[in-house]
Amino acid sequence: MSTILIRGATIVNEGKRQVGDIVVKDGYIEKISESISGSYVFEKEIDAKGKFLLPGVIDDQVHFREPGLTHKGNIYTESKAAIAGGVTSFMEMPNTIPQTITREEVDKKIEIASNHSLANFAFYLGATNENINEIVAVDTQKIPGIKVFMGSSTGNMLVDNPVSLESIFKYAPTLVATHCEDEDTIKLNTIHYNKVYGENIPFHLHPQIRSAEACFISSSLAVKLAKENNTRLHILHISTAKELELLRNDISLQEKRITGEVCVHHLWFAENDYEKLGWRIKWNPAIKTEYDREALRAGLISNKLDVVATDHAPHTLDEKGNAYMKCPSGGPLVQHSLTAMIELAKKGLITLESVVEKMCHNPAVLFSVEKRGFIREGYFADLVLVDPNNPWTVSTNNILYKCGWSPFEGESFSAKVTHTFVNGRLVYENGVFNETVKGKLLKFNR
Repeated sequence: MSTILIRGATIVNEGKRQVGDIVVKDGYIEKISESISGSYVFEKEIDAKGKFLLPGVIDDQVHFREPGLTHKGNIYTESKAAIAGGVTSFMEMPNTIPQTITREEVDKKIEIASNHSLANFAFYLGATNENINEIVAVDTQKIPGIKVFMGSSTGNMLVDNPVSLESIFKYAPTLVATHCEDEDTIKLNTIHYNKVYGENIPFHLHPQIRSAEACFISSSLAVKLAKENNTRLHILHISTAKELELLRNDISLQEKRITGEVCVHHLWFAENDYEKLGWRIKWNPAIKTEYDREALRAGLISNKLDVVATDHAPHTLDEKGNAYMKCPSGGPLVQHSLTAMIELAKKGLITLESVVEKMCHNPAVLFSVEKRGFIREGYFADLVLVDPNNPWTVSTNNILYKCGWSPFEGESFSAKVTHTFVNGRLVYENGVFNETVKGKLLKFNR
């Protein structure tokens, strides 16, 4: 392991900015100081003057498609894109093939990631109507949580049996993370618009089909079950103003039993973007109205929303290019999530300190991730250097996702990730990757 000096960076951490030096040694942050001097011998020194030094982003919701769907993406390609975007740790979802609904399948994914992931990793156990025995037996230090699809999903992962739902919320030994959309409401809306338009439903009607009502009905049920069973509930990809009524901001994150995540695309895009972008922004839950987007932004600032993530979910261009009824939902985001959020900060819609809180600190606190998410002495050196004045434009020439496209194509960002450290190793530097060492399994101190 090498000893690295990062000199003169503007360190953004725990609500403050300070210019200083950091020593990275043997995988950890050894020293933080206004100026480093002494008997250190540095294998590498990085001049970070004028750059922001941030903790590595922890993305609590990605779909990297391996195993079984690797024509869309895989753990290697998508983790590489993540690293280029400053995401140093990810938590991956269970709707692969086979589904990750047993502890054995979790272990298989861990083995794949240990050999191929450039970023640190963890994998959710998926819930079904029948696998409560697997859920109660999980190692709570090894998985981020139990993923429950309370809306349509692949195969048998829709948990729609009331008895099964009750059991999951009652007996899950760790955090329950939910996708909340009411299936009956979506089916009725789909039938209605299918009668009018057939297969060619206009994409701008996606938020009418996967409606705000569908989200609120399902989220309300999740909150009700969590309160009745004292479940640690994390509601993923909240997309509506109405759902914010279910969340609290009068207590600290550590005290919350019910938390909420918002995704970058719900903060960036709105309903009027469907005309231009169409299938590129077809996600579940749907991107909704401008009113909803502004409410979500306000919810971040008021601390009703706790985490910003991506729901990175790549599909091929051929798949996405189909008519509405055959076009899969989801899109790639991990390479551009941090720069997009920094752009919102530059526009005055959120502070950079809050971006770091919601993308780095809070995921670490919420999931009890060991020694990550903060710039602290003794913590793993998962670090990102960002040049705030390095404009660039997203294009097919610089997209690293296996699927080869992005909803941000043509968008110009004013800040750029220049360096990414994972466990003290400089994995990415100005477009060049060091792939000799892979990421580590996250540990959850519960």
